[in-house]
Amino acid sequence: MSIIAWLVVGLVAGWLAGLVVKGGGFGLIGDIIVGVIGAFIGGWLGGVLGFATQTSGINLPTIGTAFLGAVVLLAILKMIKRA
Repeated sequence: MSIIAWLVVGLVAGWLAGLVVKGGGFGLIGDIIVGVIGAFIGGWLGGVLGFATQTSGINLPTIGTAFLGAVVLLAILKMIKRA
């Protein structure tokens, strides 16, 4: 996937995850970082759980995978912050 696609998917996934996890977002760069890391986490979790995670380009499955991974990431960060 191209760098531009990674950034777009990361931005959308990070922004959506920020809305869901009540974080208020982290700004443009922060949302991209959360989304891209979330894409890696989502892809890894999908592989561990046996789901097909062959995603490429900017499409709904790719954004969905990145979004779910970003939600997991934000939930973990929220738990760490409380401790």
